[in-house]
Amino acid sequence: MDRGTTELVNLLVLLGMGAVLPLGLALLDEPGLARLRRVWPLAAVPGALSLWLPRGGLATGAAVCYALGTLALALHAPRRLARTRSLAPAETAVLTALAAPSVAGVALVAERSGYPLFGFEPHILALTVPHFHYAGFTAALVAGLLCRAAPDSRAARCAALSVPAGTLLVLAGYFLGNWWQFAGAVVLSTGMWLVGLISRRDLHPRAADRTTARLLTVSSAVLVLTMLLALWWALGRAAGLPHPTLAWMAATHGLGNALGFALCALLAWRRITTPEVSR
Repeated sequence: MDRGTTELVNLLVLLGMGAVLPLGLALLDEPGLARLRRVWPLAAVPGALSLWLPRGGLATGAAVCYALGTLALALHAPRRLARTRSLAPAETAVLTALAAPSVAGVALVAERSGYPLFGFEPHILALTVPHFHYAGFTAALVAGLLCRAAPDSRAARCAALSVPAGTLLVLAGYFLGNWWQFAGAVVLSTGMWLVGLISRRDLHPRAADRTTARLLTVSSAVLVLTMLLALWWALGRAAGLPHPTLAWMAATHGLGNALGFALCALLAWRRITTPEVSR
């Protein structure tokens, strides 16, 4: 990646660490997460610093602090599973959201140290970090919240399963080949479009105020374009067809999903679940 793209990706990761994850954690009714959210800056600040330090021991040490925070979050997944004993679609999505940031944390440590984890070059590891903040954590969380809000909706259940499955298939594609990655993009895009459809169709009419309604509208509309770009990129790589560059994808797909979908969706859900905020 060129310098400009690297800096943009770092800014997206910074937003994920410092804003998206804390906002998302506040929406989860998991015992112990409130305490983790209070101390989250102890992980996020070093993690953010690691992005701007030269690769080496200092950057790696700062990244390890962030990785430990994500691993502490991931430990809540088996605890929640033991407590709920459920793999219903909504629960599957929430468990994915709890576990996914740890993949980003491990990738960050490897990238900041310059270590080719599983043979992957640093720029691939660098792209893994935002993917598991926004698709792995945010999209899975929002899909789980939607499924919980509309338990009788087949589309909501499908979204809650498609987003985690698509995220894992995209990850598997790094090991198994570009066509697996394209399959993951198809499944993930389907889940994301369902999230947008359900948010606009079912949740938007119940919004208590204009701000919440507008946030839901933006988060739903953005997904139409950003996930089309993801399909174009994945198909192009798999079939050898012309496709966007990484720089273009970061500036469109990445920025759109971070600001247009993730931030807007989480702010909308915060207003929905905290009535006094929307007054």
